[in-house]
Amino acid sequence: MELKVKIREKFGRKTKSLRKKGLIPAILYGEGIKNTPLEVSEKEFEKIYQQAGESSLILLEIEGKNSKKIEVLIHDLDRDPLTGKILHVDFYHPSAKKEVTAEIPIVFKGTSPAVKEMGGILVKEIQQVEVKGLPQNLPREITVNIDCLKTFDDKIQIKDLKVPQGVKILRESEEIVANVVPPRKEEEEVIPPPEEEKVEEKAEEKIEEKPSQETGEKKEEVKEKIND
Repeated sequence: MELKVKIREKFGRKTKSLRKKGLIPAILYGEGIKNTPLEVSEKEFEKIYQQAGESSLILLEIEGKNSKKIEVLIHDLDRDPLTGKILHVDFYHPSAKKEVTAEIPIVFKGTSPAVKEMGGILVKEIQQVEVKGLPQNLPREITVNIDCLKTFDDKIQIKDLKVPQGVKILRESEEIVANVVPPRKEEEEVIPPPEEEKVEEKAEEKIEEKPSQETGEKKEEVKEKIND
């Protein structure tokens, strides 16, 4: 994969004019080279980035009088927090003899029988992993086949992931990458009987049915007065 770039001559606030022209300000640095400001077509960069990500080497062709080609990694991106548009790119030229670390996405493929036949829910516990290795050995992505998830007891762990020779995954081997859990049962909402309310209602009924001692005494007094 090859990407053409140019030496950048605008810096600071002046880079806004580059973005209006569909260009992204960038910088190149790394082993054995000095920091070099660059500009790259936003459209062309997006195409390469979708294919290479941040873990695959690409060939950077610097146009100009001293045209040259350098192998680099897309090391870092700055994005606008509102629009998501790329504001700046870091290209890193690694040593072919020194290991680097990179985040590699996990791509899930296939069909889980536990999902298809048993109605289970696929849970992706880990969707990217950090790896370490020589730049030329780093994979673009790690493919995981979920056909092996046949029951709710099956699971895919870090130790099951396949990576190129010389590449090490920087996570515990027993960590779960994916598994399938049973379907959620819709629990019927059970409204407990209002026992307290029933007790209160019964108590009130008894009170109404049974005249109070005070009321009874008043009635007796009235009767005595009438008799007198």
